[in-house]
Amino acid sequence: VQLQASGGGLVQAGGSLRLSCAAPGLTFSRYSMAWFRQAPGKEREFVAAMSWRSPITPYADSVRGRFTISRDSAKNTVYLQMNSLKPEDTAVYYCAATRSSGSTLSRPSAYDYWGQGTQVTVSS
Repeated sequence: VQLQASGGGLVQAGGSLRLSCAAPGLTFSRYSMAWFRQAPGKEREFVAAMSWRSPITPYADSVRGRFTISRDSAKNTVYLQMNSLKPEDTAVYYCAATRSSGSTLSRPSAYDYWGQGTQVTVSS
């Protein structure tokens, strides 16, 4: 299974972007989906997730209230709407899929499949 992330780009601080992640070949309804990001010289960090078994949608404190994760089951696609972007949001963003559904959703090790990453650059 290959996840296909897209939608990154260069935006000014305060702007918006929407990332997409297509998951062809995945039994989408049975997978929790998430976004992570990794800035240069830093570890990969959790951004947001959607559980396939419950309404749980955890967010990192740094993005809560500005980012929204959503999914379209008909298109096997998960989205990350990013508003009020800040320079510190600059990173490569990765989508990921897992059969897990509970408290492990924020851990990269819980995920079975990853996308190739899409670069988001926020200028000040």
